[in-house]
Amino acid sequence: MPSPTLPQPSLLLTPGQLLDVATRLLAAAGAGAEDAAQVAAHLVDANLAGHDSHGVGMIPQYVRAIRGGVLDPRAHAEVEDRGPAVLAVDGRRGFGQVVASEAIRAGVARARDTGVALVALRNASHVGRVGAYGLQAAAAGFASVHFVNVVGHGALVAPFGGSDARLSTNPICIAIPAAGGKPPVLLDFATSRVALGKVRVALNRGEQVGEGVLIDAAGRPTTDPHVMFEEPRGAILPLGLHKGYGLALACELLAGALCGGGTVPTVPHEPDRITNNMLSFVFDPARLPGFGRLGEELAAAVDHVKGSPPADPAHPVLVAGEPELLARAGREAHGVPLERATWDQLVEAGRSVGLALQAPA
Repeated sequence: MPSPTLPQPSLLLTPGQLLDVATRLLAAAGAGAEDAAQVAAHLVDANLAGHDSHGVGMIPQYVRAIRGGVLDPRAHAEVEDRGPAVLAVDGRRGFGQVVASEAIRAGVARARDTGVALVALRNASHVGRVGAYGLQAAAAGFASVHFVNVVGHGALVAPFGGSDARLSTNPICIAIPAAGGKPPVLLDFATSRVALGKVRVALNRGEQVGEGVLIDAAGRPTTDPHVMFEEPRGAILPLGLHKGYGLALACELLAGALCGGGTVPTVPHEPDRITNNMLSFVFDPARLPGFGRLGEELAAAVDHVKGSPPADPAHPVLVAGEPELLARAGREAHGVPLERATWDQLVEAGRSVGLALQAPA
């Protein structure tokens, strides 16, 4: 029987303190200096954006994967040109944040020549926050669409109408570059009700999850996050009932089957392994007939939806990407909260690779 969930105190770290801890821990685990800094920056950026599920709390998992031989901290992407607009990228089990960034960089370079690039990334370790790659393309002036699946460990998400896990959280990302004085529009979501990392954060905070998010191992609704981390395991429910389930299956086939990295039932499970495959479309909006009015149209559309009177005056209408901007402003000014349980897990991960971490003052 799961133990009761009790509230846990948090630490408050500056972004610089968090970046220092993450960089030193990843380097101690075997990453080169540049890669450790890149992965750490990606993780801290996720924390700053309010996505603690994809932040530094992932590092203990990465350290276990390195020690278990299922994540190569020194590997880089191998890009195969399948022309004219198609690139196949083998992540070689390297840090997902490193190899996915290399894949998108190659896609942007190809799209400059062809107008559009299709990038099929396989065999990457956990890529982290997929929105980072949408923003990477957007910063170069490109729009992008990304489909991701997850293999190498047990399924997490029940199909609509099912009572056990058969898929994973399989995220989708769509990014439109900044225009018309507006920031990029960044849509980035799991096809499950929540990502597994958000359940882990709830567990570490001593909180329950919301109604309609989880089922236990018997298929019964529950709000207890323990069911995803104790055997027999429960499952996360799909986003939007049959719609999220359909999107998750599409990701499984587009990212897993077509990229060549496999799907949940065809890839053997290995302890501590999280492997992502990602199919990305990167395209140049300047090649499209609406580009001349993109700034005007984007500003008009954003202002139109945001002009809707809020149902709750305390919560105005936002567009995709704005919650992250607001979270970043608050956390850069006031610090990043980190659950005591998460800090303890970082300390233990450091101890396993010979690094003693002290809680920042």
